[in-house]
Parts: sequence; C-alpha cells; structure tokens
Amino acid sequence: MECIATFDTTYMALLFEKTCKKLGYRVKIVPVPRILSASCGLACSYDCNEENAVKAASDAENIEVAGYHKL
Repeated sequence: MECIATFDTTYMALLFEKTCKKLGYRVKIVPVPRILSASCGLACSYDCNEENAVKAASDAENIEVAGYHKL
C-alpha cells in the first residue's frame, strides 16, 4: 500500500517534503496519481506506517494538505 498527500499548490508540496525529510521521514515528491486527479500537480508519497507523525508535522507547520490517500 502506498500513502499519498495531495496539495493545491506546488509550494505546499515542497514545504511538506522539506519538513518531513528534516524530521527523518521518507517522503518523495511524485506526480498526482491519475486515479486521484486528472491534473498534472505534485503530491508526496510517504510510508503509511508514519502517517500519524507526518500529519502531526504538517499540522504543526501549518502546511495545507488537500487530502491524504491510501492506494
């Protein structure tokens, strides 16, 4: 299973990746999967086992996440 965070802006995706990597989480910028959106935006994939910590980190840094998804 893969976990994906989606964003409304490129800036938020980059900030999410930078913040999570700084905290030691395995996060990678990826294109938004077609099953989630037909747009050509950016998303971040991360380890599903770290989901609660990743969500807490994004909340603490006021990162606007459009949605969290499990594929």
